[in-house]
Amino acid sequence: MLGDNVTDTGNPVQPHYEEPHVKGFDGASYEPEGDPDVGTMEDVEAIMRKYDRESNTRIWEGWQKIVVDIIMAAFSLYCIISTLTTRAAIEVRLTAFMGCIIVLGFLTYPASKKHVKVNSLPWYDIVLMVLGAAAFFYYCFTYDTLSVELTSPIRMTMTYNIIGIIGLLVLAELCRRCVGLPILCVAGALLIYTFASGQSLNAVIHSLFYSTQGVLSTPVNVCAKFIVVFIIFGAFLERTGIANFFIDLANSVAGSASGGPAKVAVVASALEGMVSGSSVANTVGSGSITIPMMKKTGYRPEFAGAVEAAASTGGQIMPPIMGAAAFLMTEYVNEPYGEIAVRAILPAVLYFLGIFIAVHLEAKKSGLKGIPRSELPRFSQLIKKVYLLAPLVILVYLVTSNTNTIQVSASIAIIVAIVASLFDKDNRITPKRFFEAMAAGARGTITVAVACGIAGIIAGCITVTGLGSRLISAVINLSGGNVMIGLVLTMICCIILGMGVPTTANYCIMATTCAPILVELGVDLVAAHFFVFYFGIVADITPPVALAAYAGSAIAKSNPMKTGVQATKLAIGAFIVPYVFAMSPEMLFIGASVGDIILICITAVLGMFGVAVAMNGFLYVKLNVLFRVAFMAGGLLLLVPGIETDIAGFVILAALTVGMRAIKKRKEANLA
Repeated sequence: MLGDNVTDTGNPVQPHYEEPHVKGFDGASYEPEGDPDVGTMEDVEAIMRKYDRESNTRIWEGWQKIVVDIIMAAFSLYCIISTLTTRAAIEVRLTAFMGCIIVLGFLTYPASKKHVKVNSLPWYDIVLMVLGAAAFFYYCFTYDTLSVELTSPIRMTMTYNIIGIIGLLVLAELCRRCVGLPILCVAGALLIYTFASGQSLNAVIHSLFYSTQGVLSTPVNVCAKFIVVFIIFGAFLERTGIANFFIDLANSVAGSASGGPAKVAVVASALEGMVSGSSVANTVGSGSITIPMMKKTGYRPEFAGAVEAAASTGGQIMPPIMGAAAFLMTEYVNEPYGEIAVRAILPAVLYFLGIFIAVHLEAKKSGLKGIPRSELPRFSQLIKKVYLLAPLVILVYLVTSNTNTIQVSASIAIIVAIVASLFDKDNRITPKRFFEAMAAGARGTITVAVACGIAGIIAGCITVTGLGSRLISAVINLSGGNVMIGLVLTMICCIILGMGVPTTANYCIMATTCAPILVELGVDLVAAHFFVFYFGIVADITPPVALAAYAGSAIAKSNPMKTGVQATKLAIGAFIVPYVFAMSPEMLFIGASVGDIILICITAVLGMFGVAVAMNGFLYVKLNVLFRVAFMAGGLLLLVPGIETDIAGFVILAALTVGMRAIKKRKEANLA
């Protein structure tokens, strides 16, 4: 469930399209089957195959499927054992990992969607798989010799060049299949630039394949050490029924409120975001239930799809797991993952709060009601399954306390998830489910690992050519040293790149290029990395390539582009908050006292209220342009830390709120 759909998935996790769990009560389990106004899982799969490379997979059936699943499960087991016990050199560990990824990748992804046949693995795919895996395994098994012979590019031979070229080309082909062309275009352009800058073939192949500056650099290392274990953890949680528990809990808490189903979608997505970083997977999983509920309540199809997409995208910024890129951040900023997760709390809360307020205002504007309490699950019954949260609680404690390594913490959480499931007869982890979870974990790792490998190539080219320092100088000169201009330029780069590059790879590239620029302009190191991390994520709901929004539109049967635009409006917090913590890192709990944190929380919540009202155009009554601008100004003033701005923003919002309420009462009196 951890993810990096191309999305992220950024998406990292292969979306698992299944019919939603049915609970037997109206509203909480609205059954869309047979409803012409609600998209089916087939509709979702069709639109994902069209826009998302990750969704085009081979079809295995019968004994062939069993064999492939055994290979997948064995890889997951190997990864867990390896990350916990191995003391081998980093090159040995990572080449073995990438060799396995090549095999799994070609077993999973065909050359194109036209080549999808049942139990088919063409001869040319077998050749590519064997050659690519052999290149990495050759390096793995002969490392002791190569570490002595290849101490510099000068000692490269034709044989070593050919092996390296084969490994890089096969990895690139697999990337084309499961991630897409945009990231390859970026890598290709940088390779051309690298050769044009005077680098020899020996130097390039040595750097990108045989050193830890290319494919085997930080992204793949973090993927092999941390990310894969968390993906497996997510796969086990998925099979314990925790997603359904979150939806039921959200229904119990928010289902009866005005426009309840939309609020359920926000709350459920926030809860699911704690265990999943996949925008698309979250949208499909919870959206298959919440979107039909929203439409039934009276929400417009575009709005219903957008709410789920925007809320699900927030999963990648929701602690404690967040998206795969967050694990990379720990390496780039040299902070424990627990501290990174803590710093992400307030921005994540503000993101979901902004969507929640927008949903509430839309419900009030349209006069939408909630679901009757009698049709909702009882909290007293749900509390009996609170043990399902045990894996999360244990994980949060272990990660934040720094009592164990990240991979050990995740492994312990997997064991706790298995034990917790034994108390639930409906979702008990049987040998079959255990096997399925292990296989699903391996599948979810493929796209993340491939994206990390290509991101390593991009970072390697930037390092070898010294392009990073040139970019820093160019942007600083272009911005004239102005921090705000630098932030805007970085935002544009992140969003454009994120439209075709998975979140993990996007972050790797921006962490190497733009984050140092922001640091040079005076932005705090951690804040700079959070900034590029956030704007890489919002590409999942930013047209024209908005995979999460497209998935939501498939279920809602709405216009994909209109759904994407609406999702962007709902997620306005993701566009504003990064500027706030970039200018004032106190929002990330950097250099802030307890009093500062309390004040920041209060003013930030009020600020998001003002911004949400401005974007929605409604508070008690419909707002004209002048009032919307005033609410936006008041909200932004409160979001900018500082006593003067806080007071000014509070006065503006208070006056406007009182005024809008007075206008409403006057209109009601006139009607009476």
